Amino acid sequence: MTPGLIISAPASGSGKTTLTLGVLAALRARGLDVQPFKCGPDYIDPAFHAAAAGRASFNLDAWAMGRGQLEALASVEADLIVAEGAMGLFDGVAKPGETGTGASGDIAALMGWPVVLVLDVSGQAQSAAAVAKGFATLRPGVQVAGVVLNKVASPRHEALVRAGMEEAGIEVLGVIPRAAGIALPERHLGLVQAEETDALDKLLAEAGRIVAEHCDLDRMISVAAGRGRGPVPGPRPRLAPPGARIALARDAAFSFVYPHLIADWRAEGATILPFSPLADEAPDPSADACWLPGGYPELHAGRLSAAETFRAGLCAFAQTRPVHGECGGYMALGAGLVAADGTRHAMAGLLGLETSFAKRRMHLGYRLARLAAPVGPLAAGTALRGHEFHYATILSQPDAPLAQVVDATGAAVPETGSFRQMPGGGCVSGTFFHLIAEASS
Repeated sequence: MTPGLIISAPASGSGKTTLTLGVLAALRARGLDVQPFKCGPDYIDPAFHAAAAGRASFNLDAWAMGRGQLEALASVEADLIVAEGAMGLFDGVAKPGETGTGASGDIAALMGWPVVLVLDVSGQAQSAAAVAKGFATLRPGVQVAGVVLNKVASPRHEALVRAGMEEAGIEVLGVIPRAAGIALPERHLGLVQAEETDALDKLLAEAGRIVAEHCDLDRMISVAAGRGRGPVPGPRPRLAPPGARIALARDAAFSFVYPHLIADWRAEGATILPFSPLADEAPDPSADACWLPGGYPELHAGRLSAAETFRAGLCAFAQTRPVHGECGGYMALGAGLVAADGTRHAMAGLLGLETSFAKRRMHLGYRLARLAAPVGPLAAGTALRGHEFHYATILSQPDAPLAQVVDATGAAVPETGSFRQMPGGGCVSGTFFHLIAEASS
């Protein structure tokens, strides 16, 4: 089995992504084949991982995925696995899902991957050791192999923090000076997407140089060496594709689709036919289903509204075949979208949904949905697990609900999605949540 490790932290903003990108870039520069993963639901970090590692990064989500799916995704041929955690190491939801609460620690325990803990030590010295010691001892099934000290102010500061770690019995695997910080551009859903980041190659090369200079990469490799998992417990279920030939919207407005979802569809024999609504392209007429992923339609609402070929082609397609949208894709299927400046832009009009970014409201969390209507081969009654993350306000959602949707605690949420049967036999559906996996029950 391929050895692995998880780069995690006590909290968001500690430097996990920067260290992960630096480790991936530095190891790739050495000629190693490194497989990246992201713990939990996230679209943006994995795209940066892929650019740094040269191979696709997959999500491992203990709340949404069963053990068979997790084990299968992690059973890869590579020299090393490097997984980036989400939020703090033990942060998850209160009520477990398929395999756990969604915490990175769940993945560390299941896979047997040791943790490299990134600590932002600005504003403290020996006290940082208490934080590291607490994380190292809180959950017996999770091994903290060592720490990387981030934002170290001076040699004196480093010496004090190191003294505390030595006393606590915590190994220091790296020390990154505060002056060596790497800034990644951000927007309201997190980092700006990798494909939109100027001089990305230069940024990744600099991250790799800094990590190679300030971290003990040989030791990181050695703490992961020999770590393995048992055999995969039987074949994992795959998500059935919505059609044999799937027209998939793919551009800067529609880019949030999980690689494991596409891999499942292809493994089941489906052909993916990408098209760009921003380039005013319609779905391929040879497709038998159309899928609009999430993304940033609000940043391109004017262009989408003016894309007459796309809108006319999508409407014609929907008359006879299924069309489904997730989050931003769902918004694009609606009647209108109000941008942040208050301007309303007409969308495809296949559903009555009206959304607004002028009235911002964050919607965030896991979702368990039981379909009230079919989505492609997924029959009514099918239970799905996913997550919702957007800042839009629902002004109107008049169509029949697509699903009964609850959050991770079992509380009902009003974002039920929509379903509309078309006169020619087609159907249009949409959800605010992003699909991760089919639920076991």
